[in-house]
Amino acid sequence: MEHAQEHEACLEQTQRYRVERPIYNQELLQGQLRRRERTPQTFRQRIAHSCRCSSKKAKSHLYSFLPILKWLPRYPVREYLLGDIISGISTGVMQLPQGLAYALLAAVPPVFGLYSSFYPVFLYTFFGTSKHISIGTFAVISMMVGGVAVRIVPDELASMDYNSTNVTDLLDSRDAKRVQVAVTLALLSGIIQLCLGLLRFGFVAIYLTEPLVRGFTTAAAVHVFTSQLKYLLGVKTNRYSGPLSVVYSIAAVLSKITTTNIASLIVGLTCIVMLLIGKEINLRFKKKLPVPIPMEIIVVIIGTGVSAGMNLTQSYGVDIVGNIPQGLRAPAVPEIQLIPAIFVDAVAIAVVGFSMAVSMAKIFALKHGYTVDGNQELIALGICNSVGSFFQSFSVTCSMSRSLVQESTGGKTQIAGMLSSIMVLLVIVAIGYLFEPLPQTVLAAIVMVNLKGMFKQFGDVAHFWRTSRIELAIWVVAFVASLFLGLDYGLLTAVTFAMITVIYRTQSPQYRILGPIPDTDIYCDVEEYEEVKEYPGIKIFQANTSLYFANSESYMTALKKKTGVDPCVILAARKKAQKRHARAIKKANELKKKAVLKLVNSSTNDVEASVKHEIANDELPVNGKFTSVEDSVQDRSPDELEYFVEPKTNVHSLILDFTPVNFVDSVGAKTLKSIIKEYREVGVCVYIAGCSGPVMSELTRLNFFENTITRDLLFHSIHDAVLACRVKEASASQTALDL
Repeated sequence: MEHAQEHEACLEQTQRYRVERPIYNQELLQGQLRRRERTPQTFRQRIAHSCRCSSKKAKSHLYSFLPILKWLPRYPVREYLLGDIISGISTGVMQLPQGLAYALLAAVPPVFGLYSSFYPVFLYTFFGTSKHISIGTFAVISMMVGGVAVRIVPDELASMDYNSTNVTDLLDSRDAKRVQVAVTLALLSGIIQLCLGLLRFGFVAIYLTEPLVRGFTTAAAVHVFTSQLKYLLGVKTNRYSGPLSVVYSIAAVLSKITTTNIASLIVGLTCIVMLLIGKEINLRFKKKLPVPIPMEIIVVIIGTGVSAGMNLTQSYGVDIVGNIPQGLRAPAVPEIQLIPAIFVDAVAIAVVGFSMAVSMAKIFALKHGYTVDGNQELIALGICNSVGSFFQSFSVTCSMSRSLVQESTGGKTQIAGMLSSIMVLLVIVAIGYLFEPLPQTVLAAIVMVNLKGMFKQFGDVAHFWRTSRIELAIWVVAFVASLFLGLDYGLLTAVTFAMITVIYRTQSPQYRILGPIPDTDIYCDVEEYEEVKEYPGIKIFQANTSLYFANSESYMTALKKKTGVDPCVILAARKKAQKRHARAIKKANELKKKAVLKLVNSSTNDVEASVKHEIANDELPVNGKFTSVEDSVQDRSPDELEYFVEPKTNVHSLILDFTPVNFVDSVGAKTLKSIIKEYREVGVCVYIAGCSGPVMSELTRLNFFENTITRDLLFHSIHDAVLACRVKEASASQTALDL
C-alpha cells in the first residue's frame, strides 16, 4: 500500500507537457516552412577558397602543423616544470631497458632500440598534440618489424648482399641487412602515415574496432612471448616469420630444450620474479609512492653488474647484448629498392601504429579535458618514423605502459617526453658501453613481464560472451588469424571479417511491431511490454536499419511476416475464391437448365405452369427446396462461404517507421514503391513516418514521388500518421453508414 502511494506521488511530481497542433504530413509541413536560400559553390570556387591565403589562415595552419608554437609560449613553468621533470626521468628509466629489449623483437642489434627511443620521441614533442602519451618502441610494432626483417633476410640467406650503405662496421652481414629492412620499413610506414594525415584520413582508425585491436594485440603477445623463449632458455634456434611461425618457433625451442643454458634460465627467472614483485608493489601502493619503483632499470643494472662481475658469458656461455657503439651515427638513406617487397607490411604497421597512439591519446585527452587532432597525430607519427629512419631507427608508436607511467607521475605536457629522450641520448653518447655485459635473458624477462597486461585480455572472451556475440566473434577471428597466419595477414583477415559483420548486421536487423503507451504519443514494441497495445486496424512496422540493395528483400519478407498481411497471398486467395464462385454459378446454371428440360418434358399441365412460374422467379430446387441462386450461396455454412467470399484483411493502414533509416538507395526506393502498390491492391494504405531530411532528399532524387505516391503519405512522426489513419477510417465508416 505504501509502495503504491509512493508511486502515485512520484507520478504526480512527474513533469508534463501538453501540445495542440495540426496533424502534419510532409506536404503540409513543408508548405508552412520557408527554406533558407543557399547558393551552392562550384568546384572551382571551392578550390579557390581553399587556396586563398591570409595571415590568420597561415597562422592557423602553422599552429596546427607545429602545435608546440601554441602551447610552449603559454607554458606555466612554476606549475608544470617539476611534474614534467619527475615524469620525464621516470619514463626515461623505462625507455632505456625497453628500447634495448624491443630491439631484439625487431631482429636488430640493441643499440638501434636506443636510436628508436631518442629521435622519434624528440620529434614528437614538436608535432604531437597529446600531452601524455610516450612515443617509442612498442612490443607489437617491434614484433611486426622483426617478422618482416626475418622474412626478407632469413638466417639461411645471411650472406646475401643488398648493396647496403655503410650502416656500421661492427655488425655482421645478417644484422646489417635486417637493419636496412627495418629502417626502410620505418621510412615507408612514416610516409604512408604522413600522406594519410595530410589527406585528412585520420578516420581510418575507426575500422580497427576495440575487439579487433584487443584480439590482435593478444595474439601479438603470444608471438612476442614465444620469440623470447629462446633468449630465456639460452638455446640457439632460427627465427621464423609468416604463417604458423608460432608453431615453428615452439617446435624449434622444444627440439633444443636439452641444450638449455641453466645459467641463462636462472638469471631470467630471477629477473621475472623481481619484475613481477615490483609491478605488484607499484600497483598496490600507487597512491603512497611518489613515483613508481623503476624495477626495469634496477634489473638491468643488477643484471649487468652480475654478468660483468661473474663473467657469465665466458664462464657459463650466457649470451649478452654485446658491443654498443658510442655516439650518434651519421644519417643514411634507407634502401629504396626494398619498398615493393615490404609495402603491404608498411601499410599494416602504419595503421596499427596510428590506432594504438590515437586510442591512448584520446583516453588521456578525455581524462584531462583537452582535445587531440587525429590527422595531426598521423602527421606527427609519420614525421617521427620517416625522419627517424634516416638515423637508423625502426617503426615506433605509443607504449601503453610508459604512457601510464608518464601520466601517473605528474607529466603535464610533451616536455616530459623530451626529457625522457634526452636521458636516452646521454646513454647513447656517454655510458652505453656500460650495458654491453647485459645478458639477453634479462631483456627477454623485461619483454615477457610487460606482456602481462596483454595476456589479461583473454578475459575479454567472457566479457564479450555476456555482452555481444558478434564482437566476441571479431575478437576470436582476430586472435586466431593473427596467431596462425602471422600479424600482417591476420590483421587483414580480421579487418575483412569485421566488415562482413557490419554487412551481416544490416542484413539481419531487428524487426518490431509498435504500439502506443496508453494516453501518450510514445510507441514501443508490443511484444516487450504488456501495457502496449496496437490500434485496431493499424500496423506500425519498424526495422533498425537502412533500406538498400542488401536488405530490401529481407525487409519486405519481415514486413509481411510481422504484420500478418501478405498481399500476394490475399490476392491469390481472392482469385481462387472468384474462380470457385464462377464455377458455382456455372454449376447452378447447369442445374437450372436440367430442371427446365425435365419440367418441359413433363406431361402435367399444372407442373408445366408451376415450372414456368419458377423459371420466371429464377428459383432452383436445392435439397428438395426451391430457392434462388443468390440464396443458395448466402445460406451456406461459414466453411462453405470460404469458397465464395473474397478474402479480406482487418488491417486498413500500415505505417513504416523510418526513424532508424539513415539512407535509401535505388533498390530500396523501388522496394518501397512495390510495398505501397501491393498493399494498396488489397485495400491497405501505406504511410511513412519519421523520415529524415537527407532520406527525403534521396527519395526525391530517386524519383520516388509520382502521381500515385505523393508527400501526403509521409508524416513527421508516428503519432501524426496514426491520427491521420484514425481520422480517415472514421470518415470512411461514417460515409458507409450514410449510404
